Amino acid sequence: MAQAVVVPQPKPGAEIGKTVLRVLAVLVVIGITAYVYSIRDRAEEFAEFGYLGAFLIALIANATVILPAPGVAIIFAMGGAINPIGVGLAAGAGGALGEVTGYLAGYGGQGVVENTNTYNRILPWVQKHGAWVILILSAIPNPFFDMAGIAAGIAKVPVWKFLLACWLGVTIKMTIFAFAGAYSMDWVAGFYE
Repeated sequence: MAQAVVVPQPKPGAEIGKTVLRVLAVLVVIGITAYVYSIRDRAEEFAEFGYLGAFLIALIANATVILPAPGVAIIFAMGGAINPIGVGLAAGAGGALGEVTGYLAGYGGQGVVENTNTYNRILPWVQKHGAWVILILSAIPNPFFDMAGIAAGIAKVPVWKFLLACWLGVTIKMTIFAFAGAYSMDWVAGFYE
């Protein structure tokens, strides 16, 4: 005689709680994106604050989901003005924290992007390789990283792994841009001497 399999039932209200968290995550992402987009023209003012400015510029530039922000150009210029290693480290930390908005968008709003070609290509990579994909895609300048962050949220990559991989990748990228700015500023200054 076959035994009946007992399937545990979710606690009453558990699905409602998850739905509320997802809706809140999407609302937070929309709010942050709208705010960042509204102040994008003032980003240059943050450069006056040195490393804190680099952190804030990268945070704001990377907090936008899908919408472009001019952060890399400012980090490039800042590398010519102050220590490029410090600029890269500060911008890496700010950029990684800013990318959490994409992660939250994925965690809370899968339906928003699930039918795009980019998403359909990136999600299997993130599901299979997790943080390695995040590290690689965040280290190279590309327009697809927002989709990778969203895919990481959907795939439920642990947030600490996402943040660590993203921090390493963004720090590498921003440090390279800062050094490029540092060396090109000296090169350009040579023409005026």
